[in-house]
Parts: sequence; structure tokens; C-alpha cells
Amino acid sequence: MSNIKPLYDRVVIKRMEEEKVSAGGIVIPDSATEKPIKGEVVAVGEGKVLDNGSVRAPKVKAGDKVLFGKYSGTEVKLDGTEYLVVKEDDIFAVLG
Repeated sequence: MSNIKPLYDRVVIKRMEEEKVSAGGIVIPDSATEKPIKGEVVAVGEGKVLDNGSVRAPKVKAGDKVLFGKYSGTEVKLDGTEYLVVKEDDIFAVLG
């Protein structure tokens, strides 16, 4: 991966591929599938600057598998790989 360091409370995520087969065994074409809302954190900023000037450390770290909002963030392409840059607030959960 490129050297990318998000600022403040931003997080860089690489989307995880969704299953392309339905529960009944039907293959779903790419044109009918939505973009995944799961991904792996690849880089994390220093944290959110609070009103009092202190910095709240991020709750996620590189390697975490996360769920995020369907329309969250900004897509970027680096070295042929697509990433999503989101605010930490747009991450709903860390998957175990």
C-alpha cells in the first residue's frame, strides 16, 4: 500500500468483497450488487481534536474489520487499489 496517513479523525478503509452468490445459490452479477459496507482499516489518523484542545485517540486501528455507512466517505484510488477515506464517526461497528 502507498504511504498514506489520514489527518485527525479520518480513517482509510479498503472495502471487503461481498458474496456474489445468493442464499439459494444464484450468482449475482456485479451490476446488481451494491458496494460493500464492510472493510478493513488500513490507516488511522491521530484522533479527533476536541473543543478543549485535547485529542481523543481513535477507537479503531489498522487491521480492524469494520461496518460503515453506505454513502460514507470519499473514494480514492492509489497504486491501482481503491480505498475509502471516512471520518471515524461514520464507522458503526468493529467486527469480531
